Amino acid sequence: DFYLLDSRRKTTSSIIMEAGKLVAVIGDEDTVTGFLLAGVGHRTVDSCNFLTVKQDTKPDTVESTFMAFTQRDDIGIILINQHVANNMRHVLRDYKQTIPTVLEIPSKEHPYDPEQDTIMQRVNMFLGAGS
Repeated sequence: DFYLLDSRRKTTSSIIMEAGKLVAVIGDEDTVTGFLLAGVGHRTVDSCNFLTVKQDTKPDTVESTFMAFTQRDDIGIILINQHVANNMRHVLRDYKQTIPTVLEIPSKEHPYDPEQDTIMQRVNMFLGAGS
């Protein structure tokens, strides 16, 4: 919806326009490159909204980047390759926030397995299909 703010009105709670939130990406080179080409990349002097995970990327770097993304007010969704998420499953299990939402996605080399996905595990728990 698009709203025009009438400057003659003195109500502060009538209309609040909020800027859109960013999508953050943590994944392999193909995944991150694809999302950057699609236009989701955002870089400032201080930060960016993506991390390319290579074979020599330390797990601590991935975990600290994830935690930094979860603390940013300008990020609404964090996309993470499932094979990367598997290496930090303990962090994802402890993550309880709704926003930013964390979505596990497949990569070109690693197919998606819904049984490993933390969100799918929660859905199954709520539906009574899982343990």
